[in-house]
Amino acid sequence: MRTYATAQMIGTRSHQCDATAVRTGADGARAYVLLDGIGSDDDVRDWTRAAARHLATWAARRGDAEQGLRALYAVYANDPRRNELFMYLPCAAAVVAVAAPGKPLKVAWCGDSRAYLLHGGIARRLTEDHNLRRVYPPTATRPEGGNRNRITSYLGSHRSDENVKARYGHPAIEAASVPLNGPCRLLLASDGAYEPHADAGNDIYAEADEDKPTTAARGFVATAVDAALKAEPQYPHADNATVLVADLTP
Repeated sequence: MRTYATAQMIGTRSHQCDATAVRTGADGARAYVLLDGIGSDDDVRDWTRAAARHLATWAARRGDAEQGLRALYAVYANDPRRNELFMYLPCAAAVVAVAAPGKPLKVAWCGDSRAYLLHGGIARRLTEDHNLRRVYPPTATRPEGGNRNRITSYLGSHRSDENVKARYGHPAIEAASVPLNGPCRLLLASDGAYEPHADAGNDIYAEADEDKPTTAARGFVATAVDAALKAEPQYPHADNATVLVADLTP
């Protein structure tokens, strides 16, 4: 029985530039990947789909989310075309999770795609966004904080951990390890999927708690796009919305 599902909606964008991939390594480690391509054209769409497959394969083979993401990040970062003077090749926010039998769940990310772990009625967020809102948190005089749509790290960047940390206070890639103490659900989501829920005050756990992963994934993105369109009816806009839902056991 398949224990994971993905769902996408294009929103009002011209192209679907989010991508997901799942791969299982020889030792049983399974990698779940979600990429949110930056931009909206054929090149970004195709690059993001290929990068998602590469990341899932590399993370599954290594049995480790951070090692897989760092290896692929380095490939793009070492491309001489990706530098301060020419930075407009395709790129994407990326999140990858690796679940291996008898081991903690490992998550790594660069950008603002998110990972949540759902258990016991709570959706625990495992990632911290790489965007200007993190750099400039909301305050009493500036309640919106920094621009959440300006990301500060991404797959396809040439910048090192040290360079990004000097600029924004966080490394290019971050990682987390979480013990699995019982059956739980993993949710990976692009910003077009989680932001409308957050803006509407929806509970992430309730929105992703359908019995079947397929039903949960489809419902999550459909509600997100609907909420985004209703938020500004005079100027309706909805981003690509993508999720990956996976039921995990220790």
